[in-house]
Amino acid sequence: MNIPIVFEDDWLVIVDKPSGLLTIPTPKKEKRTLTSILNEDLEQRGILYRLHPCHRLDRETSGLVIYAKGKSVQKKMMDEFRDRQIKKTYIAFVAGLPAHDQGQITSNIEGASALTTYKVIGRKSGFSVVEVSPLTGRTNQIRIHFKEIGHPLLGETKFAFRRDFTIKAKRLCLHAQALEFRHPESGKIIRLEAALPQDLTAFLNKH
Repeated sequence: MNIPIVFEDDWLVIVDKPSGLLTIPTPKKEKRTLTSILNEDLEQRGILYRLHPCHRLDRETSGLVIYAKGKSVQKKMMDEFRDRQIKKTYIAFVAGLPAHDQGQITSNIEGASALTTYKVIGRKSGFSVVEVSPLTGRTNQIRIHFKEIGHPLLGETKFAFRRDFTIKAKRLCLHAQALEFRHPESGKIIRLEAALPQDLTAFLNKH
């Protein structure tokens, strides 16, 4: 499987994950994941190190995932995520037209504080294209927050019913578009982007 590499140096590999692929196995112990594909490729090429994921994306979410070449670098990156030092930007297609062009959602998730900011960057017939920044890292944060304000993500099946949508999408319309962080070894600021994937671009063109 062709996994695009967006950035690579002696410590990190950052890839553009396609939709439909888990980052790591769930308790069901799936054998084919993004991590297993990348590490099998390294093994086949005779490369001795292994890649360790520093965070994860949902199966249906596409976009940027950071891998570390070694456990010590992985820990440093995971600490950056925990300390909210990594700026994450997503593109989401949400049902309906939010009342405000930008805003923030602050409702708690499972008893923990959560903050999501958003900006509407496109209005279509029956849905909106939104740039989203989760400032906290709660599980399913973007999906839960937009459901709570009455604008669930198109293609949502976990936090909304398909019958609730007038516009049907084949998958969750969420893409991890950009990352900005301080490199754990060089200290340089790294800014990366992954273009909207072909299926979401085609969906926009169709609607």
